[in-house]
Amino acid sequence: MPNPQPSNAFRPTSRVCAFFDLDKTLISENSGTLYLKHRYGRGETTAWDLLGGLGSYLKYKLGLLDLDAWTEKAALEIAGAEVETVRREATESFESVMLAKIYPEAERLIQHHRDRGDLLAIVSASIGFVVEPLAKRLGVEHALYTQLEVENGCFTGRVKKPLCYREGKVFWLRKFVEAQNIDLARSFFYTDSITDLPLLELVGHPVAVNPDPLLYRKAVERAWPVRFFQAPDFSPAPRRYMQKKEPG
Repeated sequence: MPNPQPSNAFRPTSRVCAFFDLDKTLISENSGTLYLKHRYGRGETTAWDLLGGLGSYLKYKLGLLDLDAWTEKAALEIAGAEVETVRREATESFESVMLAKIYPEAERLIQHHRDRGDLLAIVSASIGFVVEPLAKRLGVEHALYTQLEVENGCFTGRVKKPLCYREGKVFWLRKFVEAQNIDLARSFFYTDSITDLPLLELVGHPVAVNPDPLLYRKAVERAWPVRFFQAPDFSPAPRRYMQKKEPG
């Protein structure tokens, strides 16, 4: 006697996800540069380090930076540091310099997808202790980022491969999609960078946000939506999202 086919009731329903890049998509500046400026302001790094970081960011935007080598060097600089100490310092940096850089339009867009019942995920080449405070503040439950190896509560100075960048972003996103049973054809990806083209091509709803010139040209060619977010208000008055309760 043949085995009965499984009922549709036992098949998990696929889900829609809204994926967001971080820099220039959710915040108006580069997160790594903001973190470096914060450390410089606290006297924890030198002016040469700050200039070097700004130079690396310029190379990154021009597609000239060897991000693997740069990340490995950055990982070695915190080898032996306690994870909780670095995470606490990164959270202080977020509250001090990054919080005010969040695009209000990005906040509203995230809320729109939350109201729809979509999964939310940040996908960034940045390191976890930079991404996690922002994800928590915005109530984004998932974050894919470049991971540093940890042993006994301390960073080893090694990077988990692949980095969450270019093809590495696709690698980690596909693993997440499989684990969460996500329907990419119904999902969204928001980014400012042409380096995320492979991810834009994976989803049914690609959206260019504050796009760089190459991505803008590609978005126009493909008739993809293009959105421009206004720089946040830098007034010291409390912002609405600063009053928002933590997600429960």
